[in-house]
Amino acid sequence: MLMASDMDDFWVFGYGSLMWNPGFLFKERVAARTFGYRRALCVRSFDHRGTPQKPGLVLGLDRGGSCLGVAFKVPGDQREPVLAYLRERELFNHVYRERTLPVMLAGGDRVGALAYVVDRGHRQYAGRLKAEEAAGIVVTARGKSGPNLDYVVNTLAHLHDMGIRDPWLEEVAGRLAAAASEYAVPPPSVTP
Repeated sequence: MLMASDMDDFWVFGYGSLMWNPGFLFKERVAARTFGYRRALCVRSFDHRGTPQKPGLVLGLDRGGSCLGVAFKVPGDQREPVLAYLRERELFNHVYRERTLPVMLAGGDRVGALAYVVDRGHRQYAGRLKAEEAAGIVVTARGKSGPNLDYVVNTLAHLHDMGIRDPWLEEVAGRLAAAASEYAVPPPSVTP
C-alpha cells in the first residue's frame, strides 16, 4: 500500500556524473535502463573541457539504442528544491532538454523518470561521432576543469566501479592511447 507521501515521490534518471554525484536528497538509488536513448560524447564543451576555439566533448543522452544508468527516487517534499537544483545544473546553457522518459528499474518495474536529453538543434550538439573521431577531439581539448581526456577516463572508471559497461565509450578510451601518440600527448592510463 502506498503512503500519501510516496504518491508524490518522483524519479530522476542519471547517465553521467549525476550517477555518482547527484547533489540532491533521494530515498532510493536503483540501477535502471532507458530505451531509445544512449550515452554519448555528443556535446561540445566550450568551457569546462574545451574552449570555443578548441571544443572538447562531454556526455549527452542522445537518440538511439539504450542506456544503463541510475534512477533516484526523490521524496515528494523535495520536488521543488531538487528541480531547481537540476535545472540550474543541467539547463544553464540549454544544450539539454528536460524530459520524462520511461525507465526499467533493476527489479523489472517501469517508471517515468526525469532526464536531460541533448537538444540536437543546439549549436553545441556534435552529432553521432565515430569512436576514433571522438578520441581525436578528446585527446587535445582542455578547459577550465582540466583536460578532456581526464573527463573521459574518470567517467569510464566511475562506470566500471558501478558495474556498468559502455562498449562505445570503452572503444573511445581504447583509441585515446593511439590518438595521444599522434598528437604527442602523454597517454592515458585506461583499463576498460
